[in-house]
Amino acid sequence: MTSTKFISEVRQTLTRCLLQHYIGSALKTGRSIHRSHIRINIAKESKETVSDALNLSSFPLDRIRNFSIIAHVDHGKSTLADRILEVTGAIKKDTDNKQVLDKLQVEQERGITVKAQTASVVYQYNDQKYLLNLVDTPGHVDFTYEVSRSLAACQGAILLVDANQGVQAQTVANFYLAFMNELAIIPVLNKIDLKNANPTVVKEQLMNLFEIDPDEVLLVSAKLGTGVNEVIEAVIKNVPSPEKKCNKDAPVRVFLFDSWFDAYKGAVCLILVVDGTLKKGDHITSSHTGKSYEVRDLGILTPLETSVPQLFTGQVGYFTANIRAANEAQVGDTFHRKGAKCEPLKGLKPAKPMVFGGVYPMDQKELPALKAAIERLCLNDGSVSVSIESSSALGQGWRLGFLGLLHMDVFTQRLEQEHGAQVITTTPSVPYKVKVKGSKVIRHYGGEEVIITNPSWWPETFNIIETSEPFVMSTIITPDTYLGAIIGLCQGRRGVQHSIRNLDHCRIIMQYKLPLNEIVVDFYDTLKSLSSGYATFDYEDMGYEPSHLVKLDILLNNHAVPELSTIVHISQARIMGKRICETLMETLPRQLFQIAIQAATGGEILARCNIKAARKDVLAKCYGGDISRKMKLLKRQAEGKKRMKMYGNIEVPRETFINILKR
Repeated sequence: MTSTKFISEVRQTLTRCLLQHYIGSALKTGRSIHRSHIRINIAKESKETVSDALNLSSFPLDRIRNFSIIAHVDHGKSTLADRILEVTGAIKKDTDNKQVLDKLQVEQERGITVKAQTASVVYQYNDQKYLLNLVDTPGHVDFTYEVSRSLAACQGAILLVDANQGVQAQTVANFYLAFMNELAIIPVLNKIDLKNANPTVVKEQLMNLFEIDPDEVLLVSAKLGTGVNEVIEAVIKNVPSPEKKCNKDAPVRVFLFDSWFDAYKGAVCLILVVDGTLKKGDHITSSHTGKSYEVRDLGILTPLETSVPQLFTGQVGYFTANIRAANEAQVGDTFHRKGAKCEPLKGLKPAKPMVFGGVYPMDQKELPALKAAIERLCLNDGSVSVSIESSSALGQGWRLGFLGLLHMDVFTQRLEQEHGAQVITTTPSVPYKVKVKGSKVIRHYGGEEVIITNPSWWPETFNIIETSEPFVMSTIITPDTYLGAIIGLCQGRRGVQHSIRNLDHCRIIMQYKLPLNEIVVDFYDTLKSLSSGYATFDYEDMGYEPSHLVKLDILLNNHAVPELSTIVHISQARIMGKRICETLMETLPRQLFQIAIQAATGGEILARCNIKAARKDVLAKCYGGDISRKMKLLKRQAEGKKRMKMYGNIEVPRETFINILKR
């Protein structure tokens, strides 16, 4: 054996050992495995497929298909994506292939997709090879923005419906999202292998709701792999190629529809090449910032990152250009060749935050690290809005805007898992609109109408003309058995019935107009509990409507604590005030004087609790004697407590604020 060959074999062996050690230690410690940490060649099993994919010039526009999979939660999107990757040879067939594209630790723990993932695969049909760019999207209502920006890079969508559960709330929302984007829709029924599957009834639901011909609906079992080839062939036949929207002869223009942060490369930009050809080493300019960059790396996801020398018109891939700032890689941006005139592509509609919450570090020393972590996650999730705020109790932090409560949960969990940040999250709130009067007040707020996301910014009552709160149109699909309980829940949350009708012989679809503040915390959990888990829920924004809102102040011995204030509807003020007072009574430490805890709106006290004084036994040394001596000691103690109450300052411990403010 020659020395060169021996050295090569030793290097390969060491690489395999180090890789096995890294993956093994990561699995033991529960650490997530990031794609940038693994720098090895593609597995031997997929070498032929990858080599074909690397020759991207062999795929003209009419043999490219960009499509996504959309569905309700737990209808099998990720499982179908796994089978498509197996059938096309992108990954080796294995029983361990479960949620291959769900790479985040939070996705694997919760069993849901929270981040849209892309994979480019090759499929041979009628003796021709087609390049298929697949996008696996989330199914929960809180991640609709992920779906919408993924659909912006596609020409078709697979509408996946569970043959056992039927059409559900998010199925309806996703269908109309794809329909409004003018995408070709391929209806597919999944889980036909289950004994309770009823494809005939579900086809009837699709016909009643979307006017989809039952003969056009495909039947598959993503778990067993049944019917997957037929789905791929339907994509090739029914999804149009991108040639109508792309021009290979025009100067290069690329559309940025996703991005994430890599510690070594900076921002990794996921793009659709709309016009021209993008090559490694090209100098490109952002239409949003006007800054220019050199393309350092170029590639496609197979689903691993695979470098290629160039990307052609209509193809989906990624590039890196040493972009380090989050605001330089904004989703919806257009990149073009440096120095060339370019009309920016139609950008994405900006996300509208529906839920706001404060995020603070456990220790103020961790503030710079938390700031960097939030910036990097916001690069990966452009739907989060960020503004700086400070609290005398919790220190400096940020008020973040999210699309929903699950979105907020997932974001804070990713901060902890991916960046090791320990944070305090305050109770979620929604934005309110207030119309104010008075020249000084209008100058202070910068206009007659102001959006309030923090209770401490609420104007004084005498300066308010009108208050409004956001409303949503909710869609609830439920078995008719639970109809009465769900109607009671909606009416108890100030809901107004909009419509109600039968979906089939045993399921009902209803629409209620609800205040966003009433559903943001525990509405979904209560709905699932009342319906034994069968009801599904989705909502869309309806804008602001006038409502009688008040600021609920919490007073400790007649002194307001701004951090405990909240905005509530007048009908809920007494209930909410009583709950906060009772919580404070249990958590505040006792003092040497009595503490009065009160909830008030304006000058009206709505609820009160008292914390009794911790009393010293001043009669301990009196053994008998005249009663006047004891009365004198007790009177002196009472006078001292009265003076202490006048001048004493109630220090509210940080732990008490955490217990009150955190969810």
